[in-house]
Amino acid sequence: MNPGRTWLVYTLIRVGIFAVVLTVLYLLRIEPWIAAVIAAIISLCISIIFLRKPREEAARSLYEARQNRGQAGRPTPASDPGAAPTRKAGSTEDEDVEDSAVDGTDRRTP
Repeated sequence: MNPGRTWLVYTLIRVGIFAVVLTVLYLLRIEPWIAAVIAAIISLCISIIFLRKPREEAARSLYEARQNRGQAGRPTPASDPGAAPTRKAGSTEDEDVEDSAVDGTDRRTP
């Protein structure tokens, strides 16, 4: 399933459960703010118990998106290990200084 669709379906199911529970509590003439809190707690419990598969699919799609994004930003190692590191595309001197402080190397380029 498409990751965007997975998130949309999961969110709509959770909002729907909340709306149904809130409507029932309103019909029982419970104070509105108390009904909203109770509906949120009940819908959370229902979603944890009964929506395991959509929740796991949404979590998997988020994990895969983060993994793909992390792989795209990693620089490829230079062929010469003794070569001076070069500035990554789009990075600023400030970012290079921070990186060098963390790595313990000098990445600034003139």
